[in-house]
Amino acid sequence: MAKVAIIGAGFAGHTAALYLGDALGKSHEITVINLHEYFYYVPSWVWVGIGRMDVNKTRFPLKPVYKKMGVNFVHGKATEIHPDEQYVVVELKDDGQIKHIAYDYLLIATGPKLNYAATEGLGPKYGYTQSICTAPHAVDSRDAYFKQIERMKQGERIKFVVGTGHPGATCQGAAFEYITNIHKDLLRRGLRDKAQLLWLSNEQAVGDFGVRGVHTTIKGQLLSSEDFIKAAFKEYDIAYEVQKGVYKVDANTIYWEDFDGNYGETPYDFAMLIPQFVGIPFKYIGKDGEDVSAKVVNKAGFVKVDAIYDQPYDLLVKNPTAWPELYQNPHYDNIFAAGIAFAPPGPISQPHVTPNGTSITAAPPRTGMVSGIIGR
Repeated sequence: MAKVAIIGAGFAGHTAALYLGDALGKSHEITVINLHEYFYYVPSWVWVGIGRMDVNKTRFPLKPVYKKMGVNFVHGKATEIHPDEQYVVVELKDDGQIKHIAYDYLLIATGPKLNYAATEGLGPKYGYTQSICTAPHAVDSRDAYFKQIERMKQGERIKFVVGTGHPGATCQGAAFEYITNIHKDLLRRGLRDKAQLLWLSNEQAVGDFGVRGVHTTIKGQLLSSEDFIKAAFKEYDIAYEVQKGVYKVDANTIYWEDFDGNYGETPYDFAMLIPQFVGIPFKYIGKDGEDVSAKVVNKAGFVKVDAIYDQPYDLLVKNPTAWPELYQNPHYDNIFAAGIAFAPPGPISQPHVTPNGTSITAAPPRTGMVSGIIGR
């Protein structure tokens, strides 16, 4: 009987668990380790953040689902991975006790660490900006949004800034949904004339979304995401500024550097900016107690897989085989990664370095449907 351990129960980890449970649950041991006891439908947090959906409607308990599928569930925080001895150290959520989960195969599907600290003043806990990247953050954003609503009801004009809060941020799609939801909600409330909406992003162009944009054919005509988003912003009266990397935020000002190396400031009343994503900082410990993290993860903490790394962008963009096929670690062939946890071979969008040496490059998105497909 093989033992399969999965760390993380988001789109990638949960999808993998369901497929493995269906195929192997009766003959092999499958264990999911997750910090939270619920599956959260993250895309709905763009609605939670404006008060149009209760956060409890975006989740369901994991354990009953896994029980039906023959999958074990461990509610706790994974802290260490021992690749040579093949076990994961978990701090149990209920009592804080330490448990070792043995595995023959390990899937790391944790999602990201939200690296607010990479941008001074960013984030809801120690900074000044809002977030919709976790359920509690989305609820806090809703509350902060409601405060702005009350100000507008008193006749004040409020500036909302939504976008990315780091030169290397990803997940522009969620931010785009959020700013358009704000627009629609303010229309519904009869307050749109009291608001100024600004899209502030590290993208090369509007509609880039970290993938060099997308194209579709409508009534025989090729339409780019840049054309579509620009048209939507024009119709919704949403201003936009791209090619900007945010490096600092204070109580009422966002500080950025643009592609040309110019520095500037954007005042705001309410800001929701996506932070940089990095890998979850597990300890990777070898059989003699040594640090083996360099064999498993890159400098950002993402798991190295069967991709071709360090290619120049001009070659990478022409070489789809540089992207992983099995999402398998080259040093430990029984360790796999899915979703945001895996290290991509490089950017999809055109990378850019300013004259000051700052990289302003949208990172590849690896969330939602993409994560689910990888997990499958």
